[in-house]
Amino acid sequence: MNDALRTILPIAGWSEDRAREVEITGGTDPVLPTPFRITETSTAALAAVGLAVSDLWELRTGRRQKVAIDARQATASLRSGHYLNMEGAAVSAAAHTVMGTYPAKNGRWSYVHANFPNHRAAALKVLGVPEDREAVRKAVAQWDALELEEAIIAAKGAGGMVRTMEEWARHPQAAAIASLPLMEIVRIGDSPPEPLPEGDRPLSGIRVLDLTRVIAGPTCARTLAEHGADVLKITAAHLPSLGRQEYDTGHGKLSAHLDLREEKDTEILRGLVREADVFSQGYRPGTLGSRGFSPEALAQLRPGIVAVSLCAFSHVGPWASRRGFDTVVQTVSGITNRQGELFPGAEPGPQFYPVSAIDYLTGYLMAFGAMAALARRTREGGSWLVRISLAQVGRWLVERGEVPEAGLKDVPKEFTSAELERWSMTSETPVGRLRHLAPVLKLSETPPRWARPTVPLGHNEPVWPPKPA
Repeated sequence: MNDALRTILPIAGWSEDRAREVEITGGTDPVLPTPFRITETSTAALAAVGLAVSDLWELRTGRRQKVAIDARQATASLRSGHYLNMEGAAVSAAAHTVMGTYPAKNGRWSYVHANFPNHRAAALKVLGVPEDREAVRKAVAQWDALELEEAIIAAKGAGGMVRTMEEWARHPQAAAIASLPLMEIVRIGDSPPEPLPEGDRPLSGIRVLDLTRVIAGPTCARTLAEHGADVLKITAAHLPSLGRQEYDTGHGKLSAHLDLREEKDTEILRGLVREADVFSQGYRPGTLGSRGFSPEALAQLRPGIVAVSLCAFSHVGPWASRRGFDTVVQTVSGITNRQGELFPGAEPGPQFYPVSAIDYLTGYLMAFGAMAALARRTREGGSWLVRISLAQVGRWLVERGEVPEAGLKDVPKEFTSAELERWSMTSETPVGRLRHLAPVLKLSETPPRWARPTVPLGHNEPVWPPKPA
């Protein structure tokens, strides 16, 4: 029994017996050099996705599916952005040179998140230095780490002071998160039961609006597309983005630009919502609500909607509105401190784990939650809110415990070339031939696949494709 899966099953109202429907092969932690149980958790999150797909298939056909997962392949999927090859050339996943963890005053460390131009500019303005790593290092050394954390956040940047796990446990935000489950599926409105649309795949005819960015939220929508959903990603030309991330998370999606500062574009989005089944958003709490797209407003606009809401630090506590990313959560919660103790880097200090575990785990769990909510809508009706945060998933990962130190000797840093070749596929995209990891899950009746290749942001018009005849 995968213990992490046992903690997920109650969210969907499932008994522990459901875990027996999943065949897991490929071994256990440690697969990569980290004490954190990234293999157990990735396998559990994907198993939950598989069981949710099986549920929807049973609602369509009366039959459940057999679900199988290779645990090593599941682990590789936690850094799928590292295994991209466009037209024969590797796609770099390297962070911006300024981004990183630096020594601050009094033996503390500070993390400066600088991948996005706006966050980089905010940090550099606070530090009063140009875009140069050595200049940043010298400037950070003059700061108290906690004061720098607050100054960068106040400047609308992102980052944080490196804490130990014990320090984080005493933090008011950690206390606020401790009162929350891993994820919530909450009924937010009444509507009659809705049968699943016609189609030959578990999510055929299900329409998903993806208003998320970076990795976690886009992974949710990519996962729903694997099982037949029509996914329309909505972003805007003025929003900063790392275009290469679409090579990783854009499979199966259409992509359109809408500028919600313009009333006509806001009205177009309202029209899309009226015909949608799932609305997935990853902005800080209240951001889209101010534009008329809160979960409650969505349920009024489209009774029966499943609203999936992701943020960094949850909807409660003093940090509820704080910007954050996987790396920020790792930093403030003690993960990078612990990783650095056991796996020192080329330079001393805290280290990130070798995958983007919190990001991808959150994406898989969001997709599981969306499908569990769709099943409830089919059976009992209602509008639903699926609510989760990176910090809740980080807590879940840490609570799984650590691999004993004796078991962490000589752990390979990479999968074999034969494994990566076996797990990969090629897609013909509008910008070239892309080699990337294929879906992980094995299903007995409806193998996951993407019906569309990834496209550049804004490539399509903001309209739904016709439903299957």
